[in-house]
Amino acid sequence: MDVFHCDQFALPLPEGHRFPLEKYRLLRERVTAWNLASLRVPEAASDRELVGAHDPAYVERVVSGSLTREEIRRLGFPWSPELVERSRRSVGGTLAASRAALGDGISVSLAGGTHHAFVDHGQGFCVFNDVAVAVRTLQTERRVERVAILDLDVHQGNGTASIFRDDSSVFTLSVHGANNFPFQKESSDLDVELPDRTGDDAYLPAARDGVRAALATAPDLAFYLAGADPFEADRLGRLSVSKAGLAERDRSVFELCREAGVPTVVVMSGGYGKTIEDTVDIHFTTVRTAFLSHAPRASV
Repeated sequence: MDVFHCDQFALPLPEGHRFPLEKYRLLRERVTAWNLASLRVPEAASDRELVGAHDPAYVERVVSGSLTREEIRRLGFPWSPELVERSRRSVGGTLAASRAALGDGISVSLAGGTHHAFVDHGQGFCVFNDVAVAVRTLQTERRVERVAILDLDVHQGNGTASIFRDDSSVFTLSVHGANNFPFQKESSDLDVELPDRTGDDAYLPAARDGVRAALATAPDLAFYLAGADPFEADRLGRLSVSKAGLAERDRSVFELCREAGVPTVVVMSGGYGKTIEDTVDIHFTTVRTAFLSHAPRASV
């Protein structure tokens, strides 16, 4: 199983902005120590690939550093050349994982899941929508026709829903907190909105039913946004799901995808645990479960 990472492309961020990014380095170190997956650094996404899903004028503003003050505020990160490179590499990781999954059945990017990025603007720490760019690139290359996006981050994938609105070739599922960000939501093909403090017993069947519905559309490829933020100790989560519950969620998603014969691309998406080690544990369990799902006799 190929695993792609780009955490070495660090951002010069103020202290208060670093927490969401530190998990990527720690996760890569955990996966490296595990020593079962092949870790690779992806190529940066090109402008040509980015404009497959984004307005060329928006891409140019990001690349040239000419975003407006309001665009930077909505994005949540200060602009820098490093931000551009990191964002390109994150998209490149998802694109590389997509191509690998079509050959191997499953692949992972230790970044990605930037589902709040719209066609013409970024939002919520999401500059470019990596999954949308990967989908459009693979469709242009005629590698896939139909795609399912299984978004199990605690926040609705509003940018993704907007990009693929009225596109019957892409089924968008979002299982998220009803009362959480974004407060103005878009319409996915299937939105499963859950109340605060949902817990494992209600969360797991809701997630399974949503994934089943998405896979029933017979996609050529599935993208799984394996957010760690439904966790009960996540600062932004509010759904009160345990680590064991999230591990069972991962196992179920991979099992359903494998039963349906659908290659799967895994991206990390959100995670903001009160203790960063909890977030890294959850993401690492996702990677480990992905490996085991396609190597049942392996031991770790």
